[in-house]
Amino acid sequence: MNHSQRFTRDERVKRAVEIKNLFKNGKKVSTGGAKLFFLPNNLQYNRIGFPLPRGYGNAVERNRSKRYSREAYRINKTCLNTGFDMLLLVYPDSENDSFHSRCVQFRTLCQKAGLLLDCGQSANCAQSV
Repeated sequence: MNHSQRFTRDERVKRAVEIKNLFKNGKKVSTGGAKLFFLPNNLQYNRIGFPLPRGYGNAVERNRSKRYSREAYRINKTCLNTGFDMLLLVYPDSENDSFHSRCVQFRTLCQKAGLLLDCGQSANCAQSV
């Protein structure tokens, strides 16, 4: 794995103040089962967080959902404009919760938000399953 494909600690939105600011002041786009909140961050890289709504399944389901979201971001991050803080909020849907569906959701949200560069269709999601 080359360095540009890693998901580092610097790329995470961690502080409660930053998360609240994104929810309150961030622009929002949505698709079936997910929302993306985003704001410019004046940095040379993106930062992202993966909060889940209250009542999202048990610990196994929450961890799996976050793992799918992190991997969908990691694979697609080279096709994103830089300089944004983002929150990917996913709602429970255990029947359709898969890595492939998460990749499709994430790319759709980024495209709606205008964050997606023209990298072509990402074959990476299909290859990583």
